[in-house]
Amino acid sequence: MVRRFYSLPSLIALAAFEAAARHLSLTKAAEELNVTPGAISKQVRMLEEELGIPLFLRRHRALELTREGETMAAALRDGFERMSSTFRQIKSLGGQAVATIGSTMAMAHLWLMPRMGAFWNRHPEIVVDHVISDHPRGLDRPDVDLRIRYGDGEWPDELSAKLYDDRIFPIASPAFAKAYPAKSVADLARMQLLSVEGIDWTWTTWSEFLREVGHPDRHVNVRRFNSYVIALQAARSGQGVALGWESLVAPLIEAGNLVRVTDAEIAAPQSYFVTWTARRPLSLQAQLLRDWLLSLGSLSSAQASRLPISLEQPVRRRSPRAKGELA
Repeated sequence: MVRRFYSLPSLIALAAFEAAARHLSLTKAAEELNVTPGAISKQVRMLEEELGIPLFLRRHRALELTREGETMAAALRDGFERMSSTFRQIKSLGGQAVATIGSTMAMAHLWLMPRMGAFWNRHPEIVVDHVISDHPRGLDRPDVDLRIRYGDGEWPDELSAKLYDDRIFPIASPAFAKAYPAKSVADLARMQLLSVEGIDWTWTTWSEFLREVGHPDRHVNVRRFNSYVIALQAARSGQGVALGWESLVAPLIEAGNLVRVTDAEIAAPQSYFVTWTARRPLSLQAQLLRDWLLSLGSLSSAQASRLPISLEQPVRRRSPRAKGELA
């Protein structure tokens, strides 16, 4: 048998194990790699046989990494992320530099996209790719350079910088607020309430909000959504009262699409952060995007909500010269 230069087992087996360890599921790993769960299981067992130790504890309908499995998974994740970063950097040399940013749909739609025109005009040489996911783990991909997250600032294997704090208050359409006037929190608690629940439990719910403002009513009339964008659409169409994060809904209030309902409000229990992996350095273009995002965090909510979509006329991008084209 020819000796492998790096003394590594099959790269196919390593990729199969890494995917299974990341998902803690043979089925999800198989879907990602477009093979059968049986093929993933076979590759993992081959790897375990070569090592002479188990990498997974196989529970009923569940996988759990052994201590050695956790060590192997961390090493592979770090290596694959570095390879992914290097691949993308080399690939970008043939065209424009690329930075990838991930966020939830609400953050992308209501906060980020209205501001991105300013960055594109300031840095026309950088292409910004967007990854959108409302799932808590949906942004944990090696091709995502930066992430905008809501939380306490602590995420495994990530560095973070605070973007801004926020405030939360009830909002509804002007027609709904006129038809169902609320003079107190008790009045508010009796209305049709639109709540975002079920995906990311860091999101403040109506029961938590009412408890914070001194009205812990357990018998509220709640319609639940797993998308903040859809909950806001329901509120704008007069279907009830939603909780408004000031940074996200300020432009909608200024435009007259939504109004505040009562003067009740609380400080958001967590904050928005820009995060990036601690396992590899950011590219220059990702650093520029990160620093620009953090400069927006220093603005007040009112100033940020009025940031123009474009600070100047768009710059015409020059296409990369085709091979063989004369200068």
